[in-house]
Amino acid sequence: MSDFVPDGPIENVPRSVKSGAYAGRGIAVFTSGGDSQGMNAAVRAVVRFGIYLGAKVYFIKEGYQGMVDGGENIVEATWSSVSGNLHKGGTIIGSARCKDFREREGRLKAARNLINRGITNLVVIGGDGSLTGANLFRQEWSSLVDELAEKGVITAEEKSKYCNLYIVGMVGSIDNDFCGTDMTIGTDSALHRIIESIDAIAATAYSHQRTFIMEVMGRHCGYLAIVAALASEADFIFCPESPPPKDWPEKLCNKLALEREAGQRLNIIIVSEGAVDRDGNTITSEMVKDVVVKNLHQDARITVLGHVQRGGRPSAFDRVLACRMGAEAVLALMEAEAETEPCVVSLDGNQAVRLPLMECVIKTQAVSKAMSEQNWDVAVQLRGRSFARNLETYKLLTRLKPPKLSPEMTQQMSGYTLAVMCVGAPACGMNAAVRSFTRNCIYRGDIVLGVEDGIEGLIKDNVKELQWSSVTGWVGQGGAFLGTKRTLPEGNYEKIAETINKHKINGLLVIGGFEAYNAVLQLAQQKKTYKEFCIPMLVIPSTISNNVPGTEFSLGADTALNEITEICDRIRQSAQGTKRRVFIVETMGGYCGYLATMAGLAGGADQAYIFEETFGAKDLLRDIEHMISKMNDGVQRGLVLRNEKANGNYNSDFMYRFFSEEGKNYFSARMNVLGHMQQGGSPSPFDRNMGTKMAAKAAEWLITKICECAQADGSINASSPDTAVLLGIIKRNYCFSPVEDLQNDTDFVHRLPKQQWWLKLRSLLRILAKHDSAYVEEGLNVQTIEETGQSLTM
Repeated sequence: MSDFVPDGPIENVPRSVKSGAYAGRGIAVFTSGGDSQGMNAAVRAVVRFGIYLGAKVYFIKEGYQGMVDGGENIVEATWSSVSGNLHKGGTIIGSARCKDFREREGRLKAARNLINRGITNLVVIGGDGSLTGANLFRQEWSSLVDELAEKGVITAEEKSKYCNLYIVGMVGSIDNDFCGTDMTIGTDSALHRIIESIDAIAATAYSHQRTFIMEVMGRHCGYLAIVAALASEADFIFCPESPPPKDWPEKLCNKLALEREAGQRLNIIIVSEGAVDRDGNTITSEMVKDVVVKNLHQDARITVLGHVQRGGRPSAFDRVLACRMGAEAVLALMEAEAETEPCVVSLDGNQAVRLPLMECVIKTQAVSKAMSEQNWDVAVQLRGRSFARNLETYKLLTRLKPPKLSPEMTQQMSGYTLAVMCVGAPACGMNAAVRSFTRNCIYRGDIVLGVEDGIEGLIKDNVKELQWSSVTGWVGQGGAFLGTKRTLPEGNYEKIAETINKHKINGLLVIGGFEAYNAVLQLAQQKKTYKEFCIPMLVIPSTISNNVPGTEFSLGADTALNEITEICDRIRQSAQGTKRRVFIVETMGGYCGYLATMAGLAGGADQAYIFEETFGAKDLLRDIEHMISKMNDGVQRGLVLRNEKANGNYNSDFMYRFFSEEGKNYFSARMNVLGHMQQGGSPSPFDRNMGTKMAAKAAEWLITKICECAQADGSINASSPDTAVLLGIIKRNYCFSPVEDLQNDTDFVHRLPKQQWWLKLRSLLRILAKHDSAYVEEGLNVQTIEETGQSLTM
């Protein structure tokens, strides 16, 4: 959840790792501390990737307690022992607090139990406490081994063979309170539970004009509260790192009263379980309710979400994160040497990184120290600039009205006119982006025009001014309230220029997929012909297909991925009582196989057929034989995903009939075409917050460019290529790429980028499905960490 990039040497030479490369090694995996969704996916990845590398993999049940007790708590894991657990919350191998391990005698027992099974490699899945315990265990390992040898518990040969212990950590926690990683395993799923609950409660609150106080978890970290508030348009939050002012009861009541006067029928207040005031005194949900009831006489109710946030199915994001981190954790262990410092495998932006374990722990503990000393500003800074920006963005966007400006402030404001529109197919997150952009611009003193129905709106002059209140309630809504169509500018440049000139538009934001990118490219190419087009233009990629060049993620793709994953879980469950059945599921995405591949990882698919990787009848027969062999080993159900344009001849119906015929003596087959339900539903927390933050960056960039290109006569002359860009996320950074430069990276025939980052995960998908494949390492070795302003945290 913090903003860290390396400040030191980085080893970044991806290498291919083949099956059996580390035969004979012993690995154990255990979960410790509080459970979180996605832990099972992480355990599954560790087990299967370890087996793939030729290692013996063990479960340690019940965390450190199982390590101390030994016996049946340490058992060898098999490929099938982790089947059918990907969709389950919690941890199937158990987790427990352990007092015995805090004492040296307990750690001595644990060391003996590990040596007895030839284990010197540990994957620890837990929070900072669990990782600190593992590091202490490693530091003491040599003395523990010496003591066991002196007592005659182990032989001299065993002492020599098992003289070193290697540990790698994976952070599993819903709190997202660990410094050094953008997202811990379980955080995204917890946000799903919170947002689902708030969305559901909003309906009943509206009916009865109630105020609901929602208490969320997070211990002493306010991440869940802040991001949930951003994603739900909550009216007020209480979080530990940023306590409210001493007169918070008055400020809270004034805000709620003004909102009711403005016609709002409900209010949502989010209270983090660790909320305190400026003096460090606890603020409880009951206290907040009493303030509201006593001063406003409103019907107020409390909902404590509690452990609901830890439960339920893990989100697609958490499943994919756990799969990637699990594989990298095993590889980090296998590559470790005696002098290698213990590391945490984590996510920085979209980049897997290996960070020094104890440096991360020390930074995490520094936050708690700052809070205990009531250094609130320091605590927020230590959480990372992304955390601080989330907090500032929430405060800005949830104002009832834009601030009243003094004459001095008015003179400093830009006062420009900016237009926003959606182009292409609708995608979840578009409305959140429009809301954020509108309010960010109005806050600066600018005018925002909403263009209805995309490019057609510019052609037909369907333009209206958006007010602060116009976008209230938009963040959690799917689709595109401004309307969106696939029409491109070509052939209508004159009319578009007239509309831009009529409304004196100084900058343009286009939200959409490949059509949006293409539309801005066409307008940019006409700048020499039409001076009206010489204004800054920016594209926010928004499409479930995730097929836009210049970015690794598009708005809407995460929501679609969650829809597909949930449907696949249900499809598999439908065959719970049916033996040996294979499901062929068709996903959207055009020619882009992103959805099929990532849903395959998240859903535990046996195969995912995509356009980017050609296949034929021999490949289908080989996959059928592979499916039969897995079923002979005890697997009862198979899942095969197919991208809608993977192959024009081998369509879904053909594949269904082919699998049915060739596998008729071994399994039955069924086909499902998911269709447009992948575009529907409410935006996921990831898409809501990604849209909000990208639109804020878009507003900042547009205003900056307008100021740079302003002429003495007040006109705007933005004619250079860098004034028409696409805002994308690439690895660990936000990037503004000129659309004209992206042409060389684009396959316009198939509407695809020529380079797609997720193709490197195809090998992991195959390996976890027991196919033979070579894995390409993706983790960066980071020697030290420093804070920076660039972060892609939600």
